[in-house]
Amino acid sequence: MAFRLCFPKINISGAGSLAEVPGELAARGLKRPVIITDETLVKFGLVAPLLEGLKAKGIEAFVYDGVVPNPTVPIVEAAYKVFVDNKCDAIIGVGGGSPIDTAKAVRILSANPGPITLYEGVGKVAKSGAFLAAVNTTAGTAAEVTSNAVITDPVAQVKMVIIDANIIPDISVNDSAMMTGIPVATTAATGMDALTHAIEAYVAKGAHVLTDYAALEAIRLISAYLPRAVENGQDLEAREMMAYGQFIAGLAFNSAGLGLVHAMAHQPGAVKDLPHGVCNAILMPLVEEFNRPYAVERFARIAEAMGVDVKGLSTEDASKAAIKAIRDLSATVGIPSGFAELGVTEGDFPLWVQKAQKDPCAPGNPVAATDEDILELYKKAL
Repeated sequence: MAFRLCFPKINISGAGSLAEVPGELAARGLKRPVIITDETLVKFGLVAPLLEGLKAKGIEAFVYDGVVPNPTVPIVEAAYKVFVDNKCDAIIGVGGGSPIDTAKAVRILSANPGPITLYEGVGKVAKSGAFLAAVNTTAGTAAEVTSNAVITDPVAQVKMVIIDANIIPDISVNDSAMMTGIPVATTAATGMDALTHAIEAYVAKGAHVLTDYAALEAIRLISAYLPRAVENGQDLEAREMMAYGQFIAGLAFNSAGLGLVHAMAHQPGAVKDLPHGVCNAILMPLVEEFNRPYAVERFARIAEAMGVDVKGLSTEDASKAAIKAIRDLSATVGIPSGFAELGVTEGDFPLWVQKAQKDPCAPGNPVAATDEDILELYKKAL
Protein backbone atom coordinates (compact mmCIF):
# COMPACT_ATOMS: atom_id res chain seq x y z
CA MET A 1 0.00 0.00 0.00
CA ALA A 2 1.31 3.46 -0.92
CA PHE A 3 1.50 6.15 1.72
CA ARG A 4 2.70 9.73 2.02
CA LEU A 5 5.01 11.33 4.57
CA CYS A 6 4.85 15.12 4.14
CA PHE A 7 6.47 17.83 6.23
CA PRO A 8 8.07 21.29 5.80
CA LYS A 9 11.06 21.62 3.50
CA ILE A 10 13.13 23.24 6.26
CA ASN A 11 12.81 22.41 9.96
CA ILE A 12 14.84 24.47 12.44
CA SER A 13 15.03 23.31 16.05
CA GLY A 14 16.88 24.16 19.25
CA ALA A 15 17.29 27.07 21.63
CA GLY A 16 17.86 30.30 19.71
CA SER A 17 16.59 29.00 16.37
CA LEU A 18 14.10 31.88 16.02
CA ALA A 19 17.06 34.07 15.00
CA GLU A 20 17.35 32.19 11.70
CA VAL A 21 13.91 33.21 10.41
CA PRO A 22 14.79 36.73 9.14
CA GLY A 23 17.64 35.34 7.06
CA GLU A 24 15.37 32.74 5.50
CA LEU A 25 12.96 35.46 4.36
CA ALA A 26 15.75 37.72 3.13
CA ALA A 27 17.27 34.88 1.09
CA ARG A 28 13.99 34.59 -0.78
CA GLY A 29 13.63 38.31 -1.39
CA LEU A 30 10.58 38.61 0.83
CA LYS A 31 10.06 42.12 2.19
CA ARG A 32 6.59 42.48 3.75
CA PRO A 33 5.49 39.60 5.97
CA VAL A 34 2.44 39.59 8.21
CA ILE A 35 3.09 38.09 11.64
CA ILE A 36 0.00 36.29 12.92
CA THR A 37 0.04 35.80 16.67
CA ASP A 38 -1.86 36.65 19.87
CA GLU A 39 -1.81 39.52 22.34
CA THR A 40 -0.21 37.48 25.12
CA LEU A 41 2.87 36.58 23.09
CA VAL A 42 3.29 40.22 22.06
CA LYS A 43 2.80 41.40 25.66
CA PHE A 44 5.46 39.04 27.00
CA GLY A 45 7.99 40.07 24.38
CA LEU A 46 8.22 36.84 22.40
CA VAL A 47 7.51 38.57 19.08
CA ALA A 48 9.90 41.50 19.63
CA PRO A 49 13.16 39.62 18.77
CA LEU A 50 11.61 38.49 15.49
CA LEU A 51 10.56 42.04 14.62
CA GLU A 52 14.05 43.31 15.44
CA GLY A 53 15.70 40.60 13.36
CA LEU A 54 13.47 41.31 10.39
CA LYS A 55 14.13 45.05 10.64
CA ALA A 56 17.88 44.40 10.65
CA LYS A 57 17.44 42.62 7.32
CA GLY A 58 15.48 45.52 5.85
CA ILE A 59 12.18 43.66 6.12
CA GLU A 60 9.03 45.55 7.17
CA ALA A 61 6.66 43.33 9.15
CA PHE A 62 3.01 43.89 10.02
CA VAL A 63 1.48 42.31 13.10
CA TYR A 64 -1.97 40.82 13.55
CA ASP A 65 -2.32 39.82 17.21
CA GLY A 66 -6.06 39.13 17.40
CA VAL A 67 -5.88 35.33 17.48
CA VAL A 68 -7.59 33.61 20.41
CA PRO A 69 -7.83 29.91 21.34
CA ASN A 70 -10.11 28.01 18.97
CA PRO A 71 -9.78 30.67 16.22
CA THR A 72 -12.91 31.47 14.25
CA VAL A 73 -13.79 32.33 10.67
CA PRO A 74 -14.03 36.08 11.52
CA ILE A 75 -10.53 35.96 13.01
CA VAL A 76 -9.19 34.42 9.80
CA GLU A 77 -10.93 37.14 7.80
CA ALA A 78 -9.45 39.88 10.00
CA ALA A 79 -5.94 38.44 9.69
CA TYR A 80 -6.31 38.11 5.93
CA LYS A 81 -7.39 41.76 5.73
CA VAL A 82 -4.08 42.79 7.34
CA PHE A 83 -2.27 40.64 4.75
CA VAL A 84 -4.14 42.28 1.84
CA ASP A 85 -4.23 45.87 3.11
CA ASN A 86 -0.45 45.92 3.61
CA LYS A 87 0.36 44.13 0.34
CA CYS A 88 2.19 41.40 2.25
CA ASP A 89 4.26 38.80 0.45
CA ALA A 90 4.78 36.28 3.26
CA ILE A 91 3.17 34.96 6.43
CA ILE A 92 4.80 34.12 9.77
CA GLY A 93 2.67 32.30 12.30
CA VAL A 94 3.98 32.67 15.86
CA GLY A 95 2.36 30.72 18.66
CA GLY A 96 0.66 27.44 19.29
CA GLY A 97 -1.93 25.75 17.13
CA SER A 98 -4.33 28.71 17.09
CA PRO A 99 -2.03 31.33 15.52
CA ILE A 100 -0.40 28.81 13.19
CA ASP A 101 -3.75 27.39 12.02
CA THR A 102 -4.93 30.96 11.42
CA ALA A 103 -1.76 31.61 9.42
CA LYS A 104 -2.43 28.48 7.34
CA ALA A 105 -5.95 29.71 6.64
CA VAL A 106 -4.61 33.10 5.53
CA ARG A 107 -2.19 31.26 3.26
CA ILE A 108 -5.14 29.48 1.65
CA LEU A 109 -6.98 32.75 1.03
CA SER A 110 -3.83 34.37 -0.38
CA ALA A 111 -4.12 32.19 -3.50
CA ASN A 112 -7.61 30.69 -3.44
CA PRO A 113 -11.09 32.30 -3.40
CA GLY A 114 -12.90 32.69 -0.08
CA PRO A 115 -14.63 32.08 2.19
CA ILE A 116 -12.42 29.78 4.24
CA THR A 117 -15.43 27.52 4.88
CA LEU A 118 -15.06 26.23 1.30
CA TYR A 119 -11.99 24.25 2.33
CA GLU A 120 -13.33 22.09 5.14
CA GLY A 121 -12.36 18.48 4.51
CA VAL A 122 -9.52 16.79 2.67
CA GLY A 123 -7.65 17.91 -0.45
CA LYS A 124 -9.65 21.00 -1.41
CA VAL A 125 -6.84 23.59 -1.55
CA ALA A 126 -5.76 23.99 -5.19
CA LYS A 127 -2.85 26.43 -4.69
CA SER A 128 -0.35 26.68 -1.85
CA GLY A 129 -0.32 30.47 -1.58
CA ALA A 130 2.15 32.82 0.10
CA PHE A 131 5.37 31.67 1.76
CA LEU A 132 4.65 30.51 5.31
CA ALA A 133 7.02 30.18 8.26
CA ALA A 134 5.55 28.65 11.41
CA VAL A 135 7.23 29.44 14.73
CA ASN A 136 5.93 27.10 17.41
CA THR A 137 5.81 28.36 21.00
CA THR A 138 4.08 25.39 22.64
CA ALA A 139 4.96 21.71 22.75
CA GLY A 140 1.67 20.24 21.68
CA THR A 141 -0.21 20.80 18.45
CA ALA A 142 2.61 20.22 15.91
CA ALA A 143 0.74 22.72 13.70
CA GLU A 144 4.12 23.89 12.41
CA VAL A 145 4.72 20.56 10.68
CA THR A 146 1.30 19.29 9.60
CA SER A 147 -1.13 19.64 6.71
CA ASN A 148 -4.03 20.30 9.11
CA ALA A 149 -5.74 23.52 10.16
CA VAL A 150 -8.70 23.67 12.53
CA ILE A 151 -10.93 26.73 12.38
CA THR A 152 -14.20 27.18 14.28
CA ASP A 153 -17.29 28.10 12.26
CA PRO A 154 -19.40 29.95 14.85
CA VAL A 155 -22.49 29.84 12.63
CA ALA A 156 -22.49 26.05 12.25
CA GLN A 157 -20.94 25.61 15.73
CA VAL A 158 -18.40 23.17 14.38
CA LYS A 159 -14.64 22.96 14.22
CA MET A 160 -13.76 22.76 10.54
CA VAL A 161 -10.80 20.51 9.86
CA ILE A 162 -8.92 21.50 6.71
CA ILE A 163 -6.41 18.91 5.51
CA ASP A 164 -4.22 19.54 2.47
CA ALA A 165 -0.50 19.26 1.74
CA ASN A 166 -0.62 22.74 0.20
CA ILE A 167 -0.96 24.33 3.65
CA ILE A 168 2.12 22.69 5.18
CA PRO A 169 4.48 25.53 6.21
CA ASP A 170 7.61 26.07 4.15
CA ILE A 171 9.68 26.41 7.32
CA SER A 172 8.99 25.16 10.84
CA VAL A 173 10.77 26.55 13.90
CA ASN A 174 10.89 24.97 17.35
CA ASP A 175 12.87 27.25 19.65
CA SER A 176 12.72 25.71 23.12
CA ALA A 177 13.94 28.98 24.68
CA MET A 178 10.58 30.51 23.70
CA MET A 179 8.70 27.82 25.62
CA THR A 180 10.03 28.27 29.15
CA GLY A 181 7.39 30.82 30.06
CA ILE A 182 4.37 28.75 29.07
CA PRO A 183 1.86 28.58 31.97
CA VAL A 184 1.46 25.27 33.78
CA ALA A 185 -2.09 24.62 32.54
CA THR A 186 -1.10 25.29 28.93
CA THR A 187 1.98 23.09 29.26
CA ALA A 188 -0.17 20.23 30.55
CA ALA A 189 -2.94 20.63 27.97
CA THR A 190 -0.65 20.98 24.96
CA GLY A 191 1.52 18.11 26.17
CA MET A 192 -1.47 15.81 26.45
CA ASP A 193 -2.57 16.95 22.99
CA ALA A 194 0.82 15.82 21.67
CA LEU A 195 0.48 12.47 23.44
CA THR A 196 -2.95 12.05 21.86
CA HIS A 197 -1.43 12.69 18.43
CA ALA A 198 1.20 10.03 18.99
CA ILE A 199 -1.12 7.37 20.42
CA GLU A 200 -3.86 7.92 17.86
CA ALA A 201 -1.30 7.80 15.04
CA TYR A 202 0.16 4.56 16.39
CA VAL A 203 -3.19 2.73 16.44
CA ALA A 204 -4.76 4.48 13.41
CA LYS A 205 -5.82 2.57 10.32
CA GLY A 206 -3.24 4.52 8.34
CA ALA A 207 -0.27 3.63 10.57
CA HIS A 208 2.81 2.28 8.78
CA VAL A 209 6.42 1.46 9.57
CA LEU A 210 7.71 5.04 9.32
CA THR A 211 4.96 6.55 11.44
CA ASP A 212 5.26 3.72 13.99
CA TYR A 213 8.85 4.66 14.83
CA ALA A 214 7.98 8.33 15.17
CA ALA A 215 4.83 7.70 17.21
CA LEU A 216 6.49 5.38 19.71
CA GLU A 217 9.44 7.69 20.24
CA ALA A 218 7.05 10.61 20.71
CA ILE A 219 5.12 8.62 23.32
CA ARG A 220 8.38 7.85 25.12
CA LEU A 221 9.61 11.45 25.11
CA ILE A 222 6.31 13.00 26.16
CA SER A 223 5.69 10.49 28.94
CA ALA A 224 9.17 11.08 30.34
CA TYR A 225 9.44 14.85 30.02
CA LEU A 226 5.92 16.28 30.31
CA PRO A 227 5.79 15.91 34.12
CA ARG A 228 9.15 17.68 34.35
CA ALA A 229 8.00 20.54 32.11
CA VAL A 230 4.86 20.95 34.20
CA GLU A 231 6.78 20.85 37.47
CA ASN A 232 9.43 23.34 36.36
CA GLY A 233 8.75 25.45 33.30
CA GLN A 234 12.37 26.67 33.26
CA ASP A 235 13.69 23.13 32.75
CA LEU A 236 15.19 23.73 29.30
CA GLU A 237 16.00 20.06 28.69
CA ALA A 238 12.38 19.09 29.40
CA ARG A 239 11.14 21.87 27.12
CA GLU A 240 13.48 20.81 24.33
CA MET A 241 12.56 17.13 24.59
CA MET A 242 8.86 18.06 24.60
CA ALA A 243 9.42 20.17 21.50
CA TYR A 244 11.02 17.18 19.77
CA GLY A 245 8.32 14.82 21.01
CA GLN A 246 5.42 16.90 19.77
CA PHE A 247 7.22 17.48 16.45
CA ILE A 248 7.68 13.81 15.65
CA ALA A 249 4.15 13.09 16.88
CA GLY A 250 3.10 15.57 14.20
CA LEU A 251 5.13 13.72 11.59
CA ALA A 252 3.36 10.52 12.61
CA PHE A 253 -0.23 11.70 12.56
CA ASN A 254 0.28 13.87 9.48
CA SER A 255 0.73 10.62 7.56
CA ALA A 256 -1.06 7.96 9.63
CA GLY A 257 -4.07 10.06 10.56
CA LEU A 258 -5.89 10.47 13.86
CA GLY A 259 -9.05 8.95 15.26
CA LEU A 260 -12.13 9.19 17.42
CA VAL A 261 -10.48 11.10 20.28
CA HIS A 262 -9.96 14.12 18.07
CA ALA A 263 -13.29 13.70 16.29
CA MET A 264 -15.09 13.81 19.64
CA ALA A 265 -12.85 16.48 21.20
CA HIS A 266 -13.52 18.96 18.41
CA GLN A 267 -17.17 19.25 19.44
CA PRO A 268 -16.85 20.62 23.00
CA GLY A 269 -14.03 22.81 21.72
CA ALA A 270 -16.30 24.35 19.09
CA VAL A 271 -19.47 24.71 21.17
CA LYS A 272 -18.06 25.42 24.64
CA ASP A 273 -14.76 27.02 23.58
CA LEU A 274 -12.81 24.57 25.74
CA PRO A 275 -9.04 23.98 25.40
CA HIS A 276 -8.40 21.38 22.73
CA GLY A 277 -5.70 19.56 24.67
CA VAL A 278 -7.90 19.25 27.75
CA CYS A 279 -10.76 17.82 25.68
CA ASN A 280 -8.38 15.28 24.16
CA ALA A 281 -6.94 14.33 27.55
CA ILE A 282 -10.37 13.75 29.09
CA LEU A 283 -11.54 11.58 26.20
CA MET A 284 -8.32 9.70 25.41
CA PRO A 285 -8.36 6.96 28.09
CA LEU A 286 -12.05 6.27 27.44
CA VAL A 287 -11.77 6.12 23.66
CA GLU A 288 -8.55 4.09 23.77
CA GLU A 289 -10.18 1.67 26.22
CA PHE A 290 -12.87 1.26 23.56
CA ASN A 291 -10.19 0.77 20.86
CA ARG A 292 -7.88 -1.50 22.89
CA PRO A 293 -9.45 -4.90 22.01
CA TYR A 294 -8.84 -4.17 18.32
CA ALA A 295 -5.13 -3.32 18.73
CA VAL A 296 -3.99 -5.31 21.78
CA GLU A 297 -0.34 -5.73 20.74
CA ARG A 298 -0.02 -2.06 19.85
CA PHE A 299 -1.39 -0.95 23.20
CA ALA A 300 1.04 -3.29 24.92
CA ARG A 301 3.89 -1.50 23.13
CA ILE A 302 2.38 1.86 24.08
CA ALA A 303 2.53 0.80 27.74
CA GLU A 304 6.22 -0.02 27.41
CA ALA A 305 6.90 3.32 25.67
CA MET A 306 5.14 5.10 28.54
CA GLY A 307 7.56 3.54 31.01
CA VAL A 308 5.40 0.70 32.32
CA ASP A 309 7.37 -2.37 33.42
CA VAL A 310 5.67 -5.01 31.27
CA LYS A 311 7.99 -7.88 32.20
CA GLY A 312 5.93 -10.84 33.26
CA LEU A 313 2.69 -9.34 31.93
CA SER A 314 0.64 -11.01 29.23
CA THR A 315 0.06 -8.95 26.09
CA GLU A 316 -3.54 -8.47 27.20
CA ASP A 317 -2.55 -7.20 30.64
CA ALA A 318 0.17 -4.97 29.19
CA SER A 319 -2.37 -3.42 26.81
CA LYS A 320 -4.66 -2.65 29.75
CA ALA A 321 -1.72 -1.11 31.59
CA ALA A 322 -1.41 1.42 28.75
CA ILE A 323 -4.87 2.77 29.52
CA LYS A 324 -3.98 3.13 33.19
CA ALA A 325 -0.72 4.87 32.27
CA ILE A 326 -2.64 7.42 30.18
CA ARG A 327 -5.00 8.10 33.09
CA ASP A 328 -2.12 8.38 35.55
CA LEU A 329 -0.16 10.83 33.40
CA SER A 330 -3.24 12.97 32.88
CA ALA A 331 -3.82 13.13 36.63
CA THR A 332 -0.15 13.85 37.34
CA VAL A 333 -0.14 16.95 35.14
CA GLY A 334 -3.44 18.24 36.53
CA ILE A 335 -5.96 17.64 33.76
CA PRO A 336 -9.63 17.85 34.93
CA SER A 337 -11.15 14.42 35.51
CA GLY A 338 -14.22 15.06 33.37
CA PHE A 339 -16.26 17.54 31.33
CA ALA A 340 -18.64 18.28 34.19
CA GLU A 341 -15.90 20.39 35.79
CA LEU A 342 -15.88 22.50 32.62
CA GLY A 343 -19.60 23.25 32.42
CA VAL A 344 -20.62 20.47 30.04
CA THR A 345 -23.89 18.64 30.71
CA GLU A 346 -25.36 15.41 29.37
CA GLY A 347 -27.83 17.49 27.37
CA ASP A 348 -24.96 18.73 25.17
CA PHE A 349 -24.06 15.28 23.88
CA PRO A 350 -26.83 14.33 21.41
CA LEU A 351 -25.96 17.24 19.11
CA TRP A 352 -22.28 16.32 19.18
CA VAL A 353 -22.61 12.70 18.10
CA GLN A 354 -23.35 13.26 14.41
CA LYS A 355 -20.77 16.04 14.19
CA ALA A 356 -18.16 13.67 15.60
CA GLN A 357 -19.16 11.01 13.06
CA LYS A 358 -18.68 13.51 10.22
CA ASP A 359 -15.34 14.81 11.50
CA PRO A 360 -12.46 14.01 9.07
CA CYS A 361 -10.51 12.40 11.92
CA ALA A 362 -13.13 9.74 12.67
CA PRO A 363 -12.40 7.39 9.72
CA GLY A 364 -8.83 6.86 10.97
CA ASN A 365 -9.98 5.17 14.18
CA PRO A 366 -8.97 1.47 14.36
CA VAL A 367 -12.63 0.47 14.74
CA ALA A 368 -15.80 2.22 13.61
CA ALA A 369 -18.04 3.50 16.38
CA THR A 370 -21.83 3.61 16.28
CA ASP A 371 -23.82 6.66 17.36
CA GLU A 372 -24.65 4.77 20.55
CA ASP A 373 -20.96 4.05 21.19
CA ILE A 374 -20.03 7.72 20.87
CA LEU A 375 -22.91 8.88 23.06
CA GLU A 376 -21.89 6.40 25.75
CA LEU A 377 -18.26 7.57 25.58
CA TYR A 378 -19.35 11.19 26.00
CA LYS A 379 -21.44 10.21 29.03
CA LYS A 380 -18.47 8.42 30.59
CA ALA A 381 -16.41 11.57 30.04
CA LEU A 382 -18.61 13.64 32.34
